[in-house]
Amino acid sequence: MSQVIQAAGGVVWRKNSKGDYEVALVHRPRYDDWSLPKGKQESGEPLIASAYREIMEETGLNIQIGQFIGEIEYFTIDGAKKVSYWSAKALDSDKSFRANNEVDQLLWLDFDKALNKLTRESDVEILTKFIKMDFDATPLILLRHAKALARKEWQGGDEDRPLDNLGQIQAKRTFSIYQVFGLQAIHTSDAVRCYDTVISMCRSLGLNPTVANQLSEYTFENNKKKALEYVTELSEVVVKHQSPTLLCSHNPILPRMLEKLTKKSKVDLPLEKLQPGEAWVLFMRKKKCVGIDLIAAPVV
Repeated sequence: MSQVIQAAGGVVWRKNSKGDYEVALVHRPRYDDWSLPKGKQESGEPLIASAYREIMEETGLNIQIGQFIGEIEYFTIDGAKKVSYWSAKALDSDKSFRANNEVDQLLWLDFDKALNKLTRESDVEILTKFIKMDFDATPLILLRHAKALARKEWQGGDEDRPLDNLGQIQAKRTFSIYQVFGLQAIHTSDAVRCYDTVISMCRSLGLNPTVANQLSEYTFENNKKKALEYVTELSEVVVKHQSPTLLCSHNPILPRMLEKLTKKSKVDLPLEKLQPGEAWVLFMRKKKCVGIDLIAAPVV
């Protein structure tokens, strides 16, 4: 059986000058169709990074990736193809469009006009799902640190326990995944394994991490309220300023944070705890969580 071709794209949205939502459609002269921006995954590239890259290449827009919408699968002359879609907020939607090798036109349309303009039913299906979502939300990412050296293999204090070889590689690859969210702040436990998970990404993004002992396992064991108060206050800042933020902490703490932040929300909670290097992306709107995505650990 031939391997399924993986591709990714998204629904790019903005608010126009009247405060109404619009989405961007692109015209591809090769197919003479109007579609959602998308393209093939490159070797070794996380799908969410593929969506980010392809959308920017086809539209010329700077974007902030949002919630996962869904995927569709169909057959081409090259075999089965699966396309995964994310919502994508346009950060510079007033920018003039320039035609490129794949796209010669870009249109901003309201939802009804966009549904009627799309050529393929699969794109209509994805846009219909998007319209039903609370897509205008800000990501707050709860990241479990990358894989650390086993406790039994470390003779020093637990707060100084470092990443193992796999964890170090995972840490180096976090940037390619989390840059797509347009992060404006990164908070981390003061444990070495957490700090080392995010520091490379911080440098690549030009951000100074906020290091907080309230997010450490030691503090949590002695006073669980501190971590929960910390993430509650952080979520309020995220919503107020619409500032995408990542928080890196530990396995015992993150599930409690998740419960705290979703207490008044009507979302399905993940059934499994995070593995090293995995994250929950909570999409916050008006002090409520309106969606949760799981981000897998970087592939090594």
